[in-house]
Amino acid sequence: MQSSSVKLGNNPVFLDWFNNSKIDLVIKAAIAHLWFVTIHPFEDGNGRITRALTDMLLAQADKSNQRFYSMSAQVRLERKQYYEILEKMQKGNLDITDWMVWFLNCLIIALKSTDLILSKVLFKAAFWQKHMYTALNGRQRKLLNKLMDGFDGKLTSSKWAKIAKCSKDSAVRDINDLIEKGSSRRKKH
Repeated sequence: MQSSSVKLGNNPVFLDWFNNSKIDLVIKAAIAHLWFVTIHPFEDGNGRITRALTDMLLAQADKSNQRFYSMSAQVRLERKQYYEILEKMQKGNLDITDWMVWFLNCLIIALKSTDLILSKVLFKAAFWQKHMYTALNGRQRKLLNKLMDGFDGKLTSSKWAKIAKCSKDSAVRDINDLIEKGSSRRKKH
């Protein structure tokens, strides 16, 4: 982004700051997010641009081409609080401490949720690596994936039959076969 080629209204202050400030990139992402969404320079697309600027600065802070967390997704999950803190800041006295605390807490939550997601992905990959040569039918593979992706509730043979579109007898055989092969186990009550 070149501050000389794009002006936000008649005031290039934001772009000069964005391009030239030498502060910590995570702090810069928080401030840039608040500042850009507050000056709201365009008729449309300000939110998308704000998220892109935030993500760009966080990626630079990570010094990595790959990021496994999404600040945008976390803000979306905390949308109500996001709009409340924005309104408070925009009507306030230029003290952005509350915004910084909110933004950094939101980032921490995004990072922690990514840890959980990555551990599930790694567990699933390890499971399939271990059972690479285990003879499984399509129904068994489908239901094992469903279980590892976070099936809610208790998986009974009736539910198995309904999801796998098979008879209850086939579901029972599938489940018993998985238990015998060590690919699954019964949950103790």
